[in-house]
Amino acid sequence: MFNVILERGDQLMSLEEAKTALDKIIRIGRVHLYKPIQIAEILHKHRTERRLNLTNLEDYRNLSKRWRDEVSLRLVGRISTSSARYQDDVFNDNAMPPNLLAELGQANVTGNGIVEAYIYSNFEDRHEQLSQAMTYVRNSTPVTFHLQDFLAMFRTQAGLKRSIDKVYEAVVYALFNTIVHALRATITLNVSDEKSYLVEEFEDFTRVVLGIDTTSLSYTTEASLYRVGVTNAADRGLDMWANFGPAIQVKHLTLDISMAENIVGSVSADRIVIVCRDCERETLQAILRQIGWGDRIQGIIVESKLINWYNKALVGDYFNELADSLLEKLLSELESEFPSYSNFNEFYTTRGYDRTTLEGIWNER
Repeated sequence: MFNVILERGDQLMSLEEAKTALDKIIRIGRVHLYKPIQIAEILHKHRTERRLNLTNLEDYRNLSKRWRDEVSLRLVGRISTSSARYQDDVFNDNAMPPNLLAELGQANVTGNGIVEAYIYSNFEDRHEQLSQAMTYVRNSTPVTFHLQDFLAMFRTQAGLKRSIDKVYEAVVYALFNTIVHALRATITLNVSDEKSYLVEEFEDFTRVVLGIDTTSLSYTTEASLYRVGVTNAADRGLDMWANFGPAIQVKHLTLDISMAENIVGSVSADRIVIVCRDCERETLQAILRQIGWGDRIQGIIVESKLINWYNKALVGDYFNELADSLLEKLLSELESEFPSYSNFNEFYTTRGYDRTTLEGIWNER
């Protein structure tokens, strides 16, 4: 009898350990919650279609990415673009190793999908918070929108904190793009007449790469900024680039020497603009001097300056040229970064999760 009680106690401890690991993955995940969804879909397949050997990672390591992507496309309109190695981190010993996943699998079968329902209820909570932030932007006018209040929504709500860096990129890009286009600046590329003989020799190259040929040795285009793309990969590499020279890095995280080296070393450009929080400016400048890369930095823009520029664009003397375009661009970037999840209720009820009562440890967040 004592051995039976001891065994049940060990099982409970193992399940609580598995739930703790799951809660950590949910807590540190971005809004899209790709990794929790992957876990949920492994558990769903195990429960409804076939009994996987959850202790054998190769039974589901690759298949589960496809299962996750099918649901992610349905719920948020996109799939994970992170590297295969980063995606596989979910099964590391410090995340959700097979032995803990097996504990969740047993509880999920016994509870008729209770772990799946728990994961997707967390997803719903996270996106309700996101919906409130998006509604703030949609309903704002140039007078009522305040950048500091919008950013505070992501800094103060636990479910949104991990996505602040992507929001920061959208905020910066919307402002920079709006101002550059309002200026109607143009860029001209010109080859001197002295080098026309090389243009003639490599005309097929210059026409495709430079946009010039022997009939015209110059090319003029509108100055433009571009985001590299929306992604949920690790925070590194180029964030924005301009056809007039500088590469732009947007950093919200706390900076250290490793990140500073990554900022400059990962971008092959000799004119780099860095956007960061006010409190990071001195640290960044000191680090860049220390590693001898300060001469590659064209400028450092801090958050207080962004707020000031937003205020000028929205309610300043020339708001009529900038305000509407800025808010429209900001909303467009945010909607691209965080697509709607309007299919969630249908998904949740079709799966039967609405009939599942989250009780016991599954009622604890």
